[in-house]
Amino acid sequence: MPELPDIIVYLEALEKRIAGERLERVRLISPFLLRSVDPPLEAVSGRRVTGVSRLGKRIVLALEGDLHLVLHLMIAGRLHWKPAGATVPRKNGLAAFDFHSGTLTLTEAGSKKRASLHVVRGTAGLQALDPGGIDVLQASVGEFARALCAENHTLKRALTDPHLFSGIGNAYSDEILHAARLSPLQLTRNLSDEDIVRLHDATRRVLDEWTERLRDDAKGDFPEHVTAFREGMAVHGRFGKPCPVCGARVQRIVYAENEANYCARCQTGGRLLADRALSRLLHDDWPKRLDE
Repeated sequence: MPELPDIIVYLEALEKRIAGERLERVRLISPFLLRSVDPPLEAVSGRRVTGVSRLGKRIVLALEGDLHLVLHLMIAGRLHWKPAGATVPRKNGLAAFDFHSGTLTLTEAGSKKRASLHVVRGTAGLQALDPGGIDVLQASVGEFARALCAENHTLKRALTDPHLFSGIGNAYSDEILHAARLSPLQLTRNLSDEDIVRLHDATRRVLDEWTERLRDDAKGDFPEHVTAFREGMAVHGRFGKPCPVCGARVQRIVYAENEANYCARCQTGGRLLADRALSRLLHDDWPKRLDE
């Protein structure tokens, strides 16, 4: 799923291309993409783009007349900038947004169509879609601590909760926790003040560093290689590979459709976290520590 660094780079690319441009029409290829009925989608045609912003992991195109197009790419949705009037791919195309300067297309890989488009009116319409998480790049240590400890969750769950923090998902939460040297299963209310300061610093540092990396990768072009698995990541997507800090093999725990990747030596004092499926299967044979 595109997360905060990816969304920021998308927004910067869109700002350069469509700010002040007139949206000529929207070609809706998949009717399941549109999740709102009032205002109708036809109401946006012919209106100029007055701003580009984000709402959590959602991309917001503000239009004349206080209307907003709100796109949520979910896991496999991706944006592409094409020449004006470009054909939408038949296999995975969902929609096209036509401007005089070019066409923004939305595609989604896979059979599960989860991406969404809302047309909303005014601030109230946007607020209804806002999960309410704080902007971690702007939040003070105190604001960060209050959101983090609002409920007693694991760090992995807390960082990826959009009601607590805006824009962090599975990939960058792994990277943040590795940088902070904290276990993904550490409970938030068991953190020391020092842990919270270190996590706050790691969160901002990791997100800022990756935003800069993605900007450099795009080289001013529209970002076309948005993925959750990046060369240079410390632990995410690197199960079984050496940790770049200590050389120990990266571990993972799998749950539902997600997983957490971590370094046992750097983050858990050498203790292996129990994967529900494997630990139940192996029972007493499940290794408890890295050296086993």
